[in-house]
Amino acid sequence: EDGHTIMWGRSSIYRNASASAFVGNLFLKNPQVDFGLARRILSGSLLQFLARDDFLDDGVPTLGFYKQFFPLVQGYSCSASPFWLAKPFLALYFDETHPIWIDKETNGIWELLFGDEIKETILNGPALALTNHKSNGQTILRTGKVLKAKTNMNGIWSYAKLNYNTKYLWEATPVNNKNIESQQYVLHDKITDEILYGNVTFWAGQKEDVLYRRQCFGYDLNKLMHHTLTIDLADFPVKNGIIRADKIRPFRWNFDITLGSYGFPDTGTKIIHKTQGDAKAIILKGKDSRGKEKQLAMTVYDGWDIIDYVTSSGTNPDSEKSIVVYAQASRRKKYDGFSQYVLISQTITKESAEDFSDDEIFPIKSIKYFDKNQNGAYGDIEITLKNSVVRRINFDGIEGNLTR
Repeated sequence: EDGHTIMWGRSSIYRNASASAFVGNLFLKNPQVDFGLARRILSGSLLQFLARDDFLDDGVPTLGFYKQFFPLVQGYSCSASPFWLAKPFLALYFDETHPIWIDKETNGIWELLFGDEIKETILNGPALALTNHKSNGQTILRTGKVLKAKTNMNGIWSYAKLNYNTKYLWEATPVNNKNIESQQYVLHDKITDEILYGNVTFWAGQKEDVLYRRQCFGYDLNKLMHHTLTIDLADFPVKNGIIRADKIRPFRWNFDITLGSYGFPDTGTKIIHKTQGDAKAIILKGKDSRGKEKQLAMTVYDGWDIIDYVTSSGTNPDSEKSIVVYAQASRRKKYDGFSQYVLISQTITKESAEDFSDDEIFPIKSIKYFDKNQNGAYGDIEITLKNSVVRRINFDGIEGNLTR
């Protein structure tokens, strides 16, 4: 809602350069861009960076997103790369009578949303799902069609995380625990002692308001798919974030798996633990490096053994110190018939110190499995929220729709 550029994908070091597409449209013979909306996006994205005192180092834009942040720097990046952010200034080519300067600024879809409304946009071609959350002014991006080498951590961070958020930037591997990644599953194969990351994400599209994807751990083109540890992803938006109900698809059962929330800037954070029935949650309350209030809550339901957090330094693009809340589960037995296949969790955030309500932290009223052993091995999974919304999840039909 503030017009921020999301930190996602190739060349985040270019910052707001993607907004120059609006300026490019102005040079066409018949520009179709909404002038007021284009200026709002251009100005919002410029202020996102230019209003920060850590954006420059000796007067030069840093090799980072805000401050110096080397995890996002790619092999072709150089000292000139940050100057791509000058592209939106091409708007200065047009004189003061041009509509880009005189039309009233508008804020697009954000002016049409009220209260807790969410606008969801699904683009199957490029495999993008965007949700605009009026309750906290954030846009969350969920992506697919990702294929990165299993050793390319920069590419995995930039493309293969489960969610990308305009206000919670992706975090590199926490220094105090290499088995945890923000907004990623990490699998520790206890048989081979390998740490495996989701380096490939297949896209299966949306069905009945649930987005389906599949992620493969340590995917290798030389291996058959059924010799690769995978997880089917199913998630849907709620007012302050995303609920996940993901299904493990291993061909062997002796591993630990973790899931991290967003990286949280730690400038002095209050950490709160809560439980409700079998559900557990950790809430972080604090401020970012600019002194703006922030709050995050991660909740775990079925499938998880513990929820905890890890501290780090030098791995967050906004703050020197940071915290990642994470969940962990272990699976040891194969074909015992009762191991839980489905991992259910939620991460929500807001830009204020006002407490989340208990219903926001623990939004699920009931979870129902329709398979014989009621562990999510096959068939429907029905999640009923306390606001009476029902989401029915079924992975059986996604196989024929997977694309990458």
